[in-house]
Amino acid sequence: MSPREEIEQLRVELERHNRLYYVEAAPEVSDVEFDKMMKRLESLEEQHPEFTSPDSPTQKVGGEPIEGFETVAHRLPMLSIDNVFEEEGLAEFDERLRKYLAKHDAEAAEAAAADSDSDGAGNEAGDGESDDEPIAARDAIEYSLEYKVDGVALAVVYENGRLARALTRGDGREGDDVTENAKTVGGVPLRLQLDDPPAVLELRGEAYISNTDFAHLNAEQERKGEQTYANPRNTAAGALKLLDPRACAARKVRFMCHGIGYTEGIAFESHTEFLHQVREMGVPVTPRVQAFPTMQAAREYAKELIAEIPTLDFEIDGIVVKANRFADRDVLGNTSKAPRWVVAYKWERYEAVTRVEEVGFSVGKTGRVVPTAYLTPVQIAGTTVSRATLHNKDEIARLGVRRGDHVVVEKAGKIIPHVVRVEEHLRDGSETPVVYPESCPECGTPLLAIEGEVDVRCPNPNCPARLRETLRFYASRSAMDVEGLGVKLVEQLLDADLVGNVADLYRLKDRRDDLLELERMGEKSVDKLLEGIEASKSRPLWRLLCGLNVSHVGGTNAQILDDHFGELDALTRASEEELAEVEGVGPIIAKAVHEFFAAERNRALVEELRGFGLNFGEPRPPAEAADEADPTAKPLAGMTVVVTGTLERYKRDEIKELIRTLGGKASGSVSKKTDLLVAGENAGSKLEKAESLGVRVVDENEFAELIGESS
Repeated sequence: MSPREEIEQLRVELERHNRLYYVEAAPEVSDVEFDKMMKRLESLEEQHPEFTSPDSPTQKVGGEPIEGFETVAHRLPMLSIDNVFEEEGLAEFDERLRKYLAKHDAEAAEAAAADSDSDGAGNEAGDGESDDEPIAARDAIEYSLEYKVDGVALAVVYENGRLARALTRGDGREGDDVTENAKTVGGVPLRLQLDDPPAVLELRGEAYISNTDFAHLNAEQERKGEQTYANPRNTAAGALKLLDPRACAARKVRFMCHGIGYTEGIAFESHTEFLHQVREMGVPVTPRVQAFPTMQAAREYAKELIAEIPTLDFEIDGIVVKANRFADRDVLGNTSKAPRWVVAYKWERYEAVTRVEEVGFSVGKTGRVVPTAYLTPVQIAGTTVSRATLHNKDEIARLGVRRGDHVVVEKAGKIIPHVVRVEEHLRDGSETPVVYPESCPECGTPLLAIEGEVDVRCPNPNCPARLRETLRFYASRSAMDVEGLGVKLVEQLLDADLVGNVADLYRLKDRRDDLLELERMGEKSVDKLLEGIEASKSRPLWRLLCGLNVSHVGGTNAQILDDHFGELDALTRASEEELAEVEGVGPIIAKAVHEFFAAERNRALVEELRGFGLNFGEPRPPAEAADEADPTAKPLAGMTVVVTGTLERYKRDEIKELIRTLGGKASGSVSKKTDLLVAGENAGSKLEKAESLGVRVVDENEFAELIGESS
């Protein structure tokens, strides 16, 4: 092989490995192997300067120091974006955009109608109408959602597919030219992987340092006896302003694209299409971006994104919601400060450094083994944090956490505390590795790894831990809401061998004397427990589905299944294909539900519960019959109802369930879409907002009269 052929081959291989590492997150070679290939290429290019190329991978290690940074104007301003801090702010953002677009649609239709009047007579149909007449909002807008990476804004410009310039945001109108440093940033290719690149393509995104790399950087600073860095964001910002690109390269800065700037010779219809194509060009994009037809669907997905924050290896400070179609963005335009078509849903973040005293493993109701870090207690956002979940084996490996490590723990808004990163520079050698168990820590059964899942599970259905957690969840407010049956009592019932499954709870009425023998169980306590168990028999079907502990079936999915099938027997008869066709269910949940009710053990449990008279629901009438039903049967049909303040007549969970049963939607926040506010004592800010928006307000008695329950 000639030197030129080897050089070309190495360049292709190194570009491929860069893509696998930064874009696909699926590296095929170790860092050591990658460095060997890079050194070989550097050596060959040095020996054969005639084959040097400005977009060779060797140019990403950093060139000679520069004298300073030139200030350059952005072709399109890099505007900041507006923030909201409550979910209701997203609803208001949606309504504002829909009205703006509806007004534009109406004006466009009026202009088109005027143009079509070729005889000049004009259209008099609208004469006398007021200009102030409210305009109906568009039915819906398609929105995309993505993580807001907590990094440094960077605009990377490609001309004819080659990196031409990289600019910081600056004041939004002009920024610093940091091209030489950007060449060292992971995820900024020197050449786009395109056969026919556009004349100009400006990619906008975030320069950031991963939590893992940041931990390694600080460990290296400590080893050298130098001051450690404060946080990943400031460290990334400082790296881009270093005058020596080689020093910037040493800080392991990465790039993630999330937006488009100035372009020539290329166009996109939507944000999601743009991100898909950019990823194909070899540039990393923000993960898990999806588009949804309505704001309500987008808000549900936002909850999923928030729940997954602890598994990310980069810091985020919100969720970004954007109008997905570029045609809508063109109409919406910008204010003087920010684009109208985008908003960041943010929350306050708090963090602290503490020590991992121990890592323990617990078994959940489905047999899932969960590692938990037990921490030296530390105050975060006004509460004492003493433990945080480590999720699974992969997360422990990613964090590199050891017993005795000092870790950064974050509590963002209402999110449970999670470990962000290990402070490796604080290690003193006493730390010990975390060894994942091979057998169940409760019953000793060998743990099972399920294909396609990162979790390991105890497969023993009689595992004491699984039974304990199943009973505890069955009695919880999220499921059957059995009053009087708390965690301590569940443990006592198990220790006394009074229950072996959830059906045994309904046999306890015949074990009254045994119950009285339990610690702190007098006549009143036993009566309360037995009354609570009896009351649970009438709970709606969806609560029973939750309590039965079907994999992937939580409250929302259980309600979807209840609404569709109506009765348990219809649900158990449904095939996997029929289940998957239910809107909101999908193949994974369908498979789990079908397998659960196909198991002999579970069918036997269902028959036991049937014998005790639990509510198995009622058959759903055909759609045609439902359409002809008495409209007064569901007096809250189509209404959004908010409950606030202290109630006397209803428990909070009971009134929310009642609202749902009567056709309404129980919401937690007041907005312009709220139809009714039920206000108890000390209603507070929600009452004030409802009154300011003209929302109908009723007290408990008026609500009872409205639904036909007045005494």
